[in-house]
Amino acid sequence: MDYYHDTKMQKLFKILEQPRSLEDMDLSENFIRKLVLKIIATYGNIPVSRISEITGIYVDILEEVLKPMEREELISPIGGGFLFASVTYTIKQLGRSQADKLLSENPYIGMAPVSYDIYYQVMEAQIKGRFPIKVPKEVIDKTFKDVVGNENGKTTLVESAIGGKGLFIYGLPGTGKTFLTSKMSDLLPPLVIPRYIEFSEQVIQLYDPDFHKECPEQPKDPRWVKIYAPFVFTGSELTTEKLETNFDPHKGVYETSPIIKANGGVLLLDDLGRQKEDHNALLNRLIVPLENKKDMIYVKGAPMVVHSHFIPAFSTNLDITIMDEAHLRRAPLHISLESPTIDEIVEVFEKNLNEMGEKYGPEVLDRYRLVYRPVREGGEGLQPTFAHARDLAQMAQAIRIRKDEEEISVETMDESLKQHVLIAMQRRFTPTLFERVIRKKRD
Repeated sequence: MDYYHDTKMQKLFKILEQPRSLEDMDLSENFIRKLVLKIIATYGNIPVSRISEITGIYVDILEEVLKPMEREELISPIGGGFLFASVTYTIKQLGRSQADKLLSENPYIGMAPVSYDIYYQVMEAQIKGRFPIKVPKEVIDKTFKDVVGNENGKTTLVESAIGGKGLFIYGLPGTGKTFLTSKMSDLLPPLVIPRYIEFSEQVIQLYDPDFHKECPEQPKDPRWVKIYAPFVFTGSELTTEKLETNFDPHKGVYETSPIIKANGGVLLLDDLGRQKEDHNALLNRLIVPLENKKDMIYVKGAPMVVHSHFIPAFSTNLDITIMDEAHLRRAPLHISLESPTIDEIVEVFEKNLNEMGEKYGPEVLDRYRLVYRPVREGGEGLQPTFAHARDLAQMAQAIRIRKDEEEISVETMDESLKQHVLIAMQRRFTPTLFERVIRKKRD
C-alpha cells in the first residue's frame, strides 16, 4: 500500500544505499578500525564476509581498512580464496594489546552505527510536516477490525493521529484502555531509523525490537531499518530515571529512553498515578520534549539533541483531576470508556475462542452471558469487563485439554469461571437475587 511506502519513502530508500568506499562512508576510518579490531580479537579467527555481516559495512570498505592493519602487524590473514570476502583474519600480539585496551574502554561489537549528523538530517526530513496526515479508510478499517465497540474512542484516535495531538483516556479497569490505545500507532505512516548512532565515537542504541516492528521492505544499507510507527508503553514501573538515556557498561552502548524510542509514533503512560514516583515529576519531564519535539541527552557529558516527535497518550482509571491544566494542554483530546455491554464482551470472548481454534456450542456462550446478565433477569449481575474475556477463553482451553475433551462444554466453562480470581471476588461481594429479596423484606 502506498501509505506505507509512499513516494517520499521511495526517495529515501534511494539515498540510503549501502556505502561502497571509505570516501562515501559517514564514519571515520579510525572508528571503523577500532570496531573491526575488537571484532577480530573477540572472534579469534573470522572471515571478512562475517565481519561484513556483523557490521553492515561493505566488503570493499573493509578491504580499505584491513589491508593497512595487516601491514601494521595488528592482524594476519590465515586462509581464504581468491575473493577478499573469503579471507580469514586472526589477531596478532600487537593487535591483541590494542584490542584489549579498546574493549576495556568500550566492549561494543556489532552493527556499525550511523553518524549523528546523518541521523539528524534523515529524521528531520521524515518528521518535518508529518502532520496533518490523511489516513486512508482502508487503513482505519484494518486498524480497528479487532476492536469491539468504543466507536467514539476510535473516532478520537483517528483525529489524534491526523493532527498529531495527544490524548487522555480514562475509565474503569477492564474497559480496554490499553488495548484501544495500542491500535493508534497503526494509523501512522512508517519511518526509517538507524539501529545505532555514533556521537563522539560513542554508540547510542536507537532500535529496540520490543517496540520497533520491521516493515517487509528494507533499505540497502543494513545500518538503517524501516519500522512501522512505534507504540511505546510504560506503566506503574516508570521512573524519571527510566526517562533518561543511560550507559550500559556491559553492552558498551547508551540505551535510549522511551521518549526517544517513541519518535514518529505513540508514547503511552499507562496506569498514571500508580507509579511509586510522583506522577507530576514524570509529566514535567515530558513537557520540553513535547513542546520542542526534541530532547537533550548527555553522552560522556557532551549534550546531544535527539528527535522526540511522538503523540502522547495518558491512561488512568483514577479521576482525570490527577493531571493539572499544564499537562492536559499537551493532551487536549480525551476518551472516556464506559463499561462494555454484555453483547460486546460475549463477542470478544467468542473471538478469542475462535482465534485459538476451539470448538464449542452456543450453550457455552449463553453460560458466559449469564454471568453478567442482571440478577432480576436470572443472571449473576457481575460487572462486564473486557479483561475477563481472553483469560476465561484461555482457562477454558486449558481445562478442556486437561480433561482430554474434544470441545469446551458448559461444565468446563463453569470450572473456568470458578477459577478466575476476579470473578470469584465479584461473586463473593455481589449479593444474589435471594439475598436481595431478603434484605428488601427486612428493610
